[in-house]
Formats: sequence, C-alpha cells, structure tokens
Amino acid sequence: MSQSFYEFYCPVKIIAGHSALEHLPFELSVENATRPMILTDKGVKANNLLDPVLAALAASGIEPPVIYDDVPPDSSLGTVQKVAQVYRQHQCDSIIAIGGGSVIDTSKAVNILVTEGGDDLIQYSGAYNLPKKLKPFYLIPTTAGTGAEVTIVAVISDTEKEVKIPFASPFLMPNATFIDTRMTLTLPPHITAMTAMDAMTHAIESYTSLQSNPMSEAYATAAIKMISHNILKVLADPSNAEGRLALAQASTMAGIAFSNSMVGLVHSLGHSLGAVAHLPHGLCMSVFLPYVLEYNMDVSQDRIGDLLLPLAGSDVYANTPAASRASAVVNHIRALRDQIYNITKLPRNLRETGKVSKDQFAAIAARAIDDASIVYNPKESTKEDLLQILDKAW
Repeated sequence: MSQSFYEFYCPVKIIAGHSALEHLPFELSVENATRPMILTDKGVKANNLLDPVLAALAASGIEPPVIYDDVPPDSSLGTVQKVAQVYRQHQCDSIIAIGGGSVIDTSKAVNILVTEGGDDLIQYSGAYNLPKKLKPFYLIPTTAGTGAEVTIVAVISDTEKEVKIPFASPFLMPNATFIDTRMTLTLPPHITAMTAMDAMTHAIESYTSLQSNPMSEAYATAAIKMISHNILKVLADPSNAEGRLALAQASTMAGIAFSNSMVGLVHSLGHSLGAVAHLPHGLCMSVFLPYVLEYNMDVSQDRIGDLLLPLAGSDVYANTPAASRASAVVNHIRALRDQIYNITKLPRNLRETGKVSKDQFAAIAARAIDDASIVYNPKESTKEDLLQILDKAW
C-alpha cells in the first residue's frame, strides 16, 4: 500500500434476501416514521415492483400519503424541487426510493431540500456541504449495477446550464438499503448484462485504483467472484432467484468498494463517452474495461493478475503461470463479453454501438483527461494515450 493511511466508511444497514422487504416497516419504526413518500419511476410501477413494497407496509398498517412515480431517466433541479414540494404538501416524514440510479440520486437530493428547507439545492453542491443529518431515508434498488444505494454521492442535472451538479456527503447515505430478489427478477437480459458489467467494472477498478486498501479489496474481490459466477446463469434463466440475489449483492459490495477506493480510467472514458454519444453508463464500462486493463498492465500486472482467482476460479488460477495471469484476466473478460453478446447483443466495442464515430474521439479524450476519476488510475495518461485506447476500442 503506497498511501500512509486509508479510510473506510459504510454506515448503511443492508437487509438482503428473498423477503428483505418485509423488514421495511420495522426500519421505519426505528425512526418513528409513519408517513413515507414513495419515490419511483413509471417503469417500476409498470412492472408491478411497487406491489411487494406496498404489501409489506400494509401488513403493518402503513399507508404512504403519496406515491410519486414520475422521476425521469436523467433527473434535474426542477424535478427535485417539484418532488420536494409534493413531499411537503402531503406532510411526509420520510422517503422510500424504489428504482435505479436516477431515482436514487433524485431521492438523495429531495432529502436535502425537505430537511434544509427552501428550493436552492445548488448551495449544498460539492463535497461535505450538508450541516446535519437528513430525514429518514430508505433505498430499494431495482437494478444490480450502480451501487448508488451505499454511496455518499448524488448527481443532478442543471438543464438550463447543461451541466451535471455533484453532491457528496455522508448524510446522503440511507438509513437502510433493501436488496430483495423480487426487485430485479423482471430486468430484461440486456439491462441485466449491462448493469452486471457496470458493477464488475466498479469492483475491478476499485481493486486496481491507487486508493485501494485491504477493506475495499475484500469487497471488490467478493463482488467480482459473485458476478463472474452468476451472470451467465441469470442470462440463461432470468427467473434464477439465487443468481439474481447474488448479482444484486455484488453490485452493493462493489459500490462499497469503490466508495472507499475510487475508480479509474474506464470511468473517465465512460463518463466522457456517455456525455458525447449519449450511451448508457453500464454499456460504456463494458466497452472500455479490457482495453484499459491492457493499457494499465505494464504498471499493474501483479494487481490485475490477482483478479484471475475471483474471475475464473482456483483451478484456472493455479494452472496459469504468474507472469501470464494479467493477460488471462483480460482474455477472460473478453470471452465473457463475447458470451454476453451472443445472448443479448450488448456491444463489445465502439463500432458495435452504432452511435459513435471516430470524429468524436477528440471530444471524448478532451473530456476524459479532465475527469476526476483519472487521478486514481494506476498509470498516468495523456490525450494521445486516450486516443490510442479509443482507437483500439473501435
């Protein structure tokens, strides 16, 4: 470990299992919360994912005063202000957020406004600008990729200025997160694959990051093993409850890992590609992962080689010479992506996305070189390096 010290922080209570939601009323009672706002999106409602949540609440005599189901895929300051107003109108005392990244980010931001008052969210942007604990807050993720249910971060768009505004504070973390099998059973194959590769990237970059530490490494390697051993099983049988639960838990563990060690160049390129070509984040992660690992290999060969054990298992690890393990990791990831492509057609390179042109490479590289995640990558990069990676990923 190169740094002189490290920090590890995750105070979120995690309740996981095939009937985790049934414990929601108790968690509300711990905070004396009786009037929760349910915050979600149209897709969650259309897929009947609210039903088990409402049933669990009803069993304890709790009826939410309002269900707000109009969170857009890319939340904004206006959305947050509108939801906060609805919360106040119905005299809610807590938030239950059910959804993916946009719903989770929105709920974190809404909790700022309903706790602090007013409509000026921007004054709390940046890092550690919240003065006190927020209202009782509970998260139920419906995807297995972002890990946002255990992070201190939220990102909200300012649509007028066309920028994304970050918020970071330990107070943004929920009182409890519920990882329940029922929430991801209806995910279509391509979303299942994309989010799993997102979580895989979180875990791998967490392990190879300059800020990696023994605690984050434990979570990262456990997440990698669970994803590698379950993703193809779930794609072959989407109703595989044990596999679904494993992927969901792995996503949360990867979230804990990268929250405490940061990520790297895959994320820098992915953030930039997403902004320029408007592609989903998980897809960007999957596309760039093997190419960045190859780029980092000359400075991180041993670290990358370590990952062969959780990725491929003990037999493959033991039978692969130490000097060849890093290359075997990249080959294993490529083979996994090929298998996923055969099932879901999830693109493996920029060309297969059908939405990227080489004319965009300069813009992607320019954004990526200024992305904060690049600081934690084990190998320094220039714009020329990034252009070469983009060319290889074409």
